Amino acid sequence: MKSSHSNFIRESRKRLNMSQRELAEKAGVGVRFIRELEHGKLTVRLDKVNQVLAVFGQKLGVMDLSEE
Repeated sequence: MKSSHSNFIRESRKRLNMSQRELAEKAGVGVRFIRELEHGKLTVRLDKVNQVLAVFGQKLGVMDLSEE
């Protein structure tokens, strides 16, 4: 199952007419990482995910659910 960040990244990349290779270069990660991320691989490094999301002005983080 694809996660929301996977869909966001793929859709944002396509909206900007950016290839996976271009996104990888801009984010400083490998093309394989982008491919796996867009396909919803569950075991990805949060720091690398944030490198990619930063290209689109976004960031994933930890939320304290006890405050809700």
